Amino acid sequence: TEPSFIDADALRKGRLAKLRGWMRKAGYGGVVLFDPYNQRYATGSRNMFGYFLRNSTRYFFIPTDGPIVLFEYPQSYHVSMVLDTIDEARPSKLVWSSVSGRDDETAGPFADEIAELLKKHGGGSMKLGLDRCSHLQALALEKRGCEVRDCQGEILAVRAVKTPEEVKCLQVSMAGAEAAVYAVREAIKPGVSENDLFAIMYGEVIRQGGEFIETRLLTSGQRTNPWFNEASGRKIRPGELLALDTDTIGCYGYYSDFSRTFRCGPGKPTPYQKSLYRMAHDQVQHNISIVKPGMAFREIAEQAWKIPDRFVDQRYTSVMHGVGMHGETPFIAHAMDYETYGRDGHIVPGMVVSVESYIGEKGGREGVKLEDEILITETGTELLSRFPYEDEFLETQV
Repeated sequence: TEPSFIDADALRKGRLAKLRGWMRKAGYGGVVLFDPYNQRYATGSRNMFGYFLRNSTRYFFIPTDGPIVLFEYPQSYHVSMVLDTIDEARPSKLVWSSVSGRDDETAGPFADEIAELLKKHGGGSMKLGLDRCSHLQALALEKRGCEVRDCQGEILAVRAVKTPEEVKCLQVSMAGAEAAVYAVREAIKPGVSENDLFAIMYGEVIRQGGEFIETRLLTSGQRTNPWFNEASGRKIRPGELLALDTDTIGCYGYYSDFSRTFRCGPGKPTPYQKSLYRMAHDQVQHNISIVKPGMAFREIAEQAWKIPDRFVDQRYTSVMHGVGMHGETPFIAHAMDYETYGRDGHIVPGMVVSVESYIGEKGGREGVKLEDEILITETGTELLSRFPYEDEFLETQV
């Protein structure tokens, strides 16, 4: 069901080569991956994704050089062994460990197996990266001579710059999300509920080849202010705003992340609604316009659109953030938040970011959420999200 113009073999091999290149440079003998997103990035494997997001009992051992071993949920080895990135599947030592109250018992056998693989295939290095695990497992590995490191941040840095095949996946994922947003827009009418519209969006995401939506950010009327309320049974009334954020996992597990705000008819938007929308639009467009390859994150924060004072308290949490298999590195904070949330770094070609805006004043009746996704190129940026803005909010009054 995936597009034929995406070379899935090149997609998997390109990502694994990047991961192993980082491991080699950083001196790792191997890594153990529990995070389903990292597992998919490294191998292309997916199995009961939602279950393993909360239940870290399926894991991979990936040496810098040598065979990749999957420790799988019983009776499901066949799901992933069709992939040429995986050399061997074994039963997980951790399945049902916590629910059975046996974490103390299973940490030792888990560590024995991983330490043995590291000694055999780690090229002489006992440095072992873990993206997530319990402290019991980390301590057990250290007792067996492993130099355990938390490598989640390092892996996210590896994933920040996309391969050409990844960019294709992001483009296909975006097209599916745009179709889902169009279906929502067409279904907006008085009396329809937020949940009705969210169901339409989710259904169209699946029909377009997507996998799931990470959030339920679709709200109307007074529930658009402040942002981050979730879809509910509230029914939309004439003249109200409806705002949404896609947050969609689509083609081969790649994220599409853009936001739009619509109005329920009949009639025309109020001057206040148009003012909110215009400011959100200006914020996104200005912040896209300043982005150049090689810019420092802090430089972007300092040059970003200045939020009017009355909207500062409810500003969105970032100027822009990375996009890949989910919201990723980099996270570019507002200048006023930089010491708390910011980090040093530079925008480079191959990164994909979503440029954010939320405009809604504290105590206000409504708010506007807009967002676009862009690819950083060698010469500037390329817009990946192509869903049009609403002309009725941006038209100039005569």
